[in-house]
Amino acid sequence: METKTIEPEGSFPAGSADAPRKEEEKPILEIGGFNLWYGKKQALFDIHMAVPRGKVTALIGPSGCGKSTLLRSMNRINDLVDSVRIEGSVKLAGEEIYRPGADVISLRKRMGMVFQKPNPFPMSIYENVVYPLRIDGERRRRVLDDACERSLAGAGLWEEVKDRLKENALRLSGGQQQRLCIARAIAGEPEVLLMDEPCSALDPIATDKVETLMERLKGDYTILIVTHSMQQAARTSDYTGFMYLGRLVEFDSTEELFTKPRLKETEDYITGRFG
Repeated sequence: METKTIEPEGSFPAGSADAPRKEEEKPILEIGGFNLWYGKKQALFDIHMAVPRGKVTALIGPSGCGKSTLLRSMNRINDLVDSVRIEGSVKLAGEEIYRPGADVISLRKRMGMVFQKPNPFPMSIYENVVYPLRIDGERRRRVLDDACERSLAGAGLWEEVKDRLKENALRLSGGQQQRLCIARAIAGEPEVLLMDEPCSALDPIATDKVETLMERLKGDYTILIVTHSMQQAARTSDYTGFMYLGRLVEFDSTEELFTKPRLKETEDYITGRFG
């Protein structure tokens, strides 16, 4: 197989990642001129992207291209790394999330996060789901019960666990644990769900259930997913961004990007010539 090498500087035409803007698509996340450094090493270069409200947007590209770094910048998890420095703008519903004095805790409530490996807490299924409400000080049993059922139903898990709510969540299967983590993420009714390769540790059956769940959740939630699988991006997303060497190379509707990519670099990647 031919190996394709792309230089990080100056290879892509200016504005190459700008997607055609459909009038009916209203962005909930707007990223402009975003750069990120880990110490002296720059990891993201001049990212411009508008994430449409109520849709599924996928980020694809080879390992180490900056997909997860960009995703984790959306709810400022990268702030936990001491050496991180950023420039540029990220707006959630028109509000700059990196402005001085921004409430990061509130931001993370508005953007739920689902990680690559399921990470249920070592407590009951019920307590896992209502945890976001409890840390907000909610103590009313009826409110907690309603949130638990609503979130588990939303995650497609209620019928499987409704008689096991007091059971330790760690006894669930891997696929059930991931859907439980999605239920926990939506219990606080966020505006955006960030998913960092949520199916990479799951078998095909569990992956299918999570993908079906994403289809059901979109509209009520905006989903931004990082995936190593181009097939998953093609199946589940409305929009796709191709990243390489810290740059957003091309961004478009998923159908357009996979069938009529505008750049040869994108075509080479999705046809398997490199990556």
